[in-house]
Amino acid sequence: MTDLSDQKQLADYRLKNKVRFVTAASLFDGHDASINIMRRILQSLGAEVIHLGHNRSVREIVDCALQEDAHAIAVSSYQGGHVEYFEYMIDLLREAGAGHVKVFGGGGGVIVPAEIEQLHAYGVARIYSPEDGQRLGLQGMIRDMLARCDEDLSKYAPLTVDEIAGSKRRLAQAITALELGHADGRDEAQFAAWRNELHRRADTVATPVLGITGTGGAGKSSLTDELVRRFRLDQDDRLQLAILSVDPTRRKSGGALLGDRIRMNAIDHPNVYMRSLATRDAGSEVSPALPDAIAACKVAGFDLIVVETSGIGQGDAAIVPLVDVSLYVMTPEFGAASQLEKIDMLDFADFVAINKFDRKGALDALRDVSKQYLRNREAFGRRPEEMPVFGTQASHFNDDGVTALYQAMLPRLIELGLDVALGEDGAPKGRLPRVNTRHSTSRVVIVPSARVRYLAEIAEAVRGYKRHAREQARLAREVQQLRASARMLEDDDGERRGARDTVQALAGRREQALDAASRKLLAMWPQMQQAYSGDEYVVRIRDREIRTKLTSTSLSGTKIRKVALPAWEDHGELLKWLLLENVPGSFPYTAGVFAFKRENEDPTRMFAGEGDPFRTNRRFQLLSEGMPAKRLSTAFDSVTLYGNDP
Repeated sequence: MTDLSDQKQLADYRLKNKVRFVTAASLFDGHDASINIMRRILQSLGAEVIHLGHNRSVREIVDCALQEDAHAIAVSSYQGGHVEYFEYMIDLLREAGAGHVKVFGGGGGVIVPAEIEQLHAYGVARIYSPEDGQRLGLQGMIRDMLARCDEDLSKYAPLTVDEIAGSKRRLAQAITALELGHADGRDEAQFAAWRNELHRRADTVATPVLGITGTGGAGKSSLTDELVRRFRLDQDDRLQLAILSVDPTRRKSGGALLGDRIRMNAIDHPNVYMRSLATRDAGSEVSPALPDAIAACKVAGFDLIVVETSGIGQGDAAIVPLVDVSLYVMTPEFGAASQLEKIDMLDFADFVAINKFDRKGALDALRDVSKQYLRNREAFGRRPEEMPVFGTQASHFNDDGVTALYQAMLPRLIELGLDVALGEDGAPKGRLPRVNTRHSTSRVVIVPSARVRYLAEIAEAVRGYKRHAREQARLAREVQQLRASARMLEDDDGERRGARDTVQALAGRREQALDAASRKLLAMWPQMQQAYSGDEYVVRIRDREIRTKLTSTSLSGTKIRKVALPAWEDHGELLKWLLLENVPGSFPYTAGVFAFKRENEDPTRMFAGEGDPFRTNRRFQLLSEGMPAKRLSTAFDSVTLYGNDP
């Protein structure tokens, strides 16, 4: 523990243990900028961070902390329900026997001092106020969090292997001790005997292990989540699934972002367990503790264990000896076909998934990878289409490519002991209909290939409009100059009538080149000057006259105009200003769509989330009762706000 006032001690503080944090923004809270800053600083100071993102319920966060055996939870809460939120979190942790897990929070000025004191008294380790931030700085606050929870959690490890069976909480504590390589309170011989017994028991269990590896950014986590979803749907949540996800440790700081849970949308079920592991300077894509963690999951009684590694290079295949079935995930952008000959995993992988199959060149990639897979195995008597290479689109709902991959892997996993019933035809029983494809057939993409340059098109349209404005301004200036020249020639006693006529003809031709919109803007300019020159601006909307004061008075008594028109007389400059800037409420003015803004804003921001539609409506009606205007303020779309009852 450390006191907030001891800033020098905090500045020099260094972690003594491997500390794990769960970070998130609270339920119905879309303000995730601050928690992202906090988790980055936590990583930079050596913590391993399991980041959940925003809009996370208390149950989700606590379940994650228990499965990950985290030291602490850090939550930012700006949604107004922080007292109930944090107290419920403390209650759930205590009920689960995890009262040692520290809870930290912050919410700027939303959480007032009296509420901070109330939450501290209830058991929250620390709620940081804006004053704490000013006094300590961001680094100081994070160091204070780390100092408060820097302890060796291996002291909670189960004493016997039998305690792991059927208990996800004891499993999580066992994996912590296995990662550390010791259990506090036991000597080396006792720990080694416990570990050996764990592996002996695991060797008697026929639990298949599926290993998923691939390049960084290939979508391994999203594909893992979609495969888990299919196991759950196809087998009616009958299977017990364990997911071990490995992420790299940063060599410089010792911290790690264990962020795979952000992609996992199908793991919120009692039959699914997930644990994140850091490589901890192993120099490999797998954690040194991974074999022990797999053994612990086998003893715990899972039907299937899924292992996901961190991103790998062309020559890495460390996952292969640790698993029974390996899946290599890649994308269509692997370069020239000759690059495939350098990928070690294409020699060892049982299945290959070309994810992000909506990208350009995906079908060519599927053909090239299938041919390389065939050559690597010297299966020249078979066709490339028969190779276990699949095109998937994990980001697409109900993707048939992912379903095809799942249905191809299932028989292999059943051979290795997966408890799935077989039909009369010998095929696995399940709810999912069979698919007859080896790649995604959906071509629905967010940005169609024909529109991939849409941002460039927007930029070109804006540049083109500005060129047009400058050209129109030049014409307007020349028309004005030529007409002024014609008047001067006419005043010259008619001696230069021919020159005057020529100049007027030139002015007429240039005026014809001006488009109708430009001529209309110049014609309306005197009217606009008159409208903005008085003390009030009058406009009629739906037979109602609305008057707006055009001036305000400063403390020194000076009148300040709300809209000041330029004093230009040159038609070129004037038209360029009208085409490129203009007054508020007129194209292309971009700082507001209305001619004037309210001086006194009637609507009050009313937050009314958390619950079903009926509860949300009742809250909104209560909040808006007696208000002159009604303004529901949320950080989410209607489906999330009204359709999600946490």
